[in-house]
Amino acid sequence: MSVEWLRRLRRGGPAERPGGARESVPRSPQPAPPRYRRPKFLRGGEESPRGGRAVRGAGPERPLPWGSGYAEVINAEKSEFNEDQAACCQISVRRREPGLEEDQEWLILCSTQFLTGYYWALFDGHGGPEAAIIASDYLHYCIKQKLEEVAGAIVEARPPMHLSGRCVCDSDPQFVEEKHIHAEDVVVGALENAFQECDEVIGQEMEATKQTGGCTALAALYFQGKLYVANAGDSRAILVLKDTIVPMSSEFTPETERQRLQHLAFLFPKLLDGEFTRFEFPRRLKGDDVGQKVLYRDYFMEGWGYKLVEKADLKYPLVHGHGKQARLLGTLSVSRGLGDHQLKVIDTNIEVKPFLSCIPKVNVFDFALHDIKEDDVLIMATDGLWDVLCNEEVAHMARSFLADNRTNPQRFSELAKSLACRARGKKRGHQWMLDDSQEASYDDISVFVIPLHNRVEDS
Repeated sequence: MSVEWLRRLRRGGPAERPGGARESVPRSPQPAPPRYRRPKFLRGGEESPRGGRAVRGAGPERPLPWGSGYAEVINAEKSEFNEDQAACCQISVRRREPGLEEDQEWLILCSTQFLTGYYWALFDGHGGPEAAIIASDYLHYCIKQKLEEVAGAIVEARPPMHLSGRCVCDSDPQFVEEKHIHAEDVVVGALENAFQECDEVIGQEMEATKQTGGCTALAALYFQGKLYVANAGDSRAILVLKDTIVPMSSEFTPETERQRLQHLAFLFPKLLDGEFTRFEFPRRLKGDDVGQKVLYRDYFMEGWGYKLVEKADLKYPLVHGHGKQARLLGTLSVSRGLGDHQLKVIDTNIEVKPFLSCIPKVNVFDFALHDIKEDDVLIMATDGLWDVLCNEEVAHMARSFLADNRTNPQRFSELAKSLACRARGKKRGHQWMLDDSQEASYDDISVFVIPLHNRVEDS
């Protein structure tokens, strides 16, 4: 499957599936922007919300993989459309022997030729929902493609130097061993490549339909007995186990990636077009600061130093602000994500995309090393939840809820709804407030609760 195949499929042209099978797709004379909708596993989700902040979830008539729970809150007061999107499915990865002719019918009948994975993902759009919709449609296809390209390596304890199995150099096996390359490293590489390919698809589609915007992406893949969580953005995933909390992602913001962003600006100063300074100062400098020695940091610094302020230092900082107010080039609050290929700093020709990486950080959890209990879960959510609830609060709520609802077959769905409802708060006058009278989340909220004990072993 190539980027071009995905483009033909989306645009309505005749698409050829990987392996040669033709797929009939309705023709479309002109590329059309993605139609707004809610996740496909929700029924009756085409309409745009008006008014209140209802909590919606997946019903029992359409069970999700492993009996997972899902819930969402659309903040209709924030924007007309929910910019969050979600997807989940089973992924079948075709395993092929190098050099053998493929018999499509036999491959279908012979289940041992397939490896099965399970996939959940959340996408938080900005600048509109279009990029998140495209990502929810195609990231799993990209992951499937990239896993199939390396299927011969991920079934081996030590991936071969050559997928053909040939040993061109006698030191090849030794190289793999010395570099400590395992099958999970190849899966991680496949996920990284899949994110990059999906980013290319989004860029081409958004340009063709004259759309703008981007999205963060958080994806979980269960494959070959391991859970892989890939994150590009500020959504978050945690494992809530009986006695511990295991963070499975870390947020990528202009603050957390300050050094990477500054280093890029150091290597390619033309990207700033003379409008920004790469240095970090405790505040935006003023004219009276010129000639003074003030605290600063550069790309190579974890600590702080003092710099004699020059006139050039008065430019707008590459990373400015703190916490949720931190912005990259005064524009974006995230430093990794998909899309935003056409995004420029307002009133300039400075492109944001060179600084916005689409490559995720992938964390791996090996089930064989842990004794998974009945109430152990993976909780994935967009930042609408984490803005107002910390890991410990979410974990405490999950453990208490599941312990009190052991006989409820829909308890994971109900827990997802409870978490979304908790972050949404209750309306008091014109405001939405939490139980402790703090301001509730004013963002869209999407939550997956994935029961680890219900996992289905793959082939």
